[in-house]
Amino acid sequence: MTLYEELKARGLIAQVTNEAEISEMINTGKAVFYIGIDPTADSMHVGHFMVLSFMKRLQMAGNKPIVLFGGGTGMIGDPSGKSDLRELMTVEKINNYCDCLKKQAEKFIDFSDDKALAVNNADWLRDINYIDFLREYGSHFSVNRMLSAECYKSRMEKGLSFLEFNYMILQSYDFYELFKRYGCNMQFGGDDQWSNMLAGTELIRRKLGEDAHVLTITLLLNAEGDKMGKTAKGAVWLDPNRTSPYEFYQYWRNVADSEVINCLKLLTFLPMELIWEMDTWSGEKLNGAKETLAFELTALIHGTETAEQVHDTSKEIFKSGASADMPTVFLSEDDFTDGFVDILTLLVTSGLCQSKGDARRNIEQGGVEADGISITGFSTKYPPSAFEPDGITLKRGKKNFRKIKINLDN
Repeated sequence: MTLYEELKARGLIAQVTNEAEISEMINTGKAVFYIGIDPTADSMHVGHFMVLSFMKRLQMAGNKPIVLFGGGTGMIGDPSGKSDLRELMTVEKINNYCDCLKKQAEKFIDFSDDKALAVNNADWLRDINYIDFLREYGSHFSVNRMLSAECYKSRMEKGLSFLEFNYMILQSYDFYELFKRYGCNMQFGGDDQWSNMLAGTELIRRKLGEDAHVLTITLLLNAEGDKMGKTAKGAVWLDPNRTSPYEFYQYWRNVADSEVINCLKLLTFLPMELIWEMDTWSGEKLNGAKETLAFELTALIHGTETAEQVHDTSKEIFKSGASADMPTVFLSEDDFTDGFVDILTLLVTSGLCQSKGDARRNIEQGGVEADGISITGFSTKYPPSAFEPDGITLKRGKKNFRKIKINLDN
């Protein structure tokens, strides 16, 4: 099986411009490709990890990755998949975010001996002369075609700002610059970036008379078609200070049965033969596949030693319902209404349930306990004194625990 065939077998490839040429370049190690990462936070999340692992697979086969940090495009914000205008950040915040993301990327991509490049589009975007840029490049973009792009359609209903409208042109210009400077012949990105990426190949063809290629990576979606990597508390981050290794492990340990094999294919480096074997598992045996998924991903992000520790912690909590490493959630005064906090709020605030509806279903199914006592009613409430001095151990299902404590000083 060639590398390209493996990528297809794993379901990683969504769309390509020229499959024959792209597969040939990837299989022979001739791809110089880039993936852009905009600095929207000081940490990457699960979606970024899928992209980084894709880059790592190709680098291991001799291809050269370019990680492009959006110090320039980050000043505008990609409208793709967003219903509202992104927060406009200061240059100082953008620069700090880029530095943080670069450090994370270095854990996955080998930048030694010119095996990969880390560049920042601020180097060519921030000092552009607007009039000169419009005269040189504006004529190569059709407004009608731009407005028909999927990345803009979702924003048209609420109003697409002219600021965001420029994003496609700037992303295209990135590809053009990387092609000229570094011989970058291919761009990879999420499937929601298809229109922006095609525009880049068109600009290169018009300005340089050369062919460039794009390949989109399958988005990581759950059975309902929503992006994975979200919890009630927000994104599942790669930074252990934002999402603890234990929470990261538990997120993957608790994926739906219907999603575990797909996650193993898309995110891990396990041999396809082993994954195909696990695809035949069912019932209790499938839990072994989930544990494998959780361990492999935690090891890739946080290291094997940490993965072993959180795996042992998970086993300990499962057996005894208690551990010093149990995730702790602190309640504030705002969590209480008329001096009480109800069980539905606790389940959502703790991250054990996605919503109050989800919390109700778990209670109805008999899957919720507080300090070892089964919760049978939705109206169960607790005063602040109930959390003193050691808090309440909240349990959902067999393996999901949180220690709930109180901090009314915040």
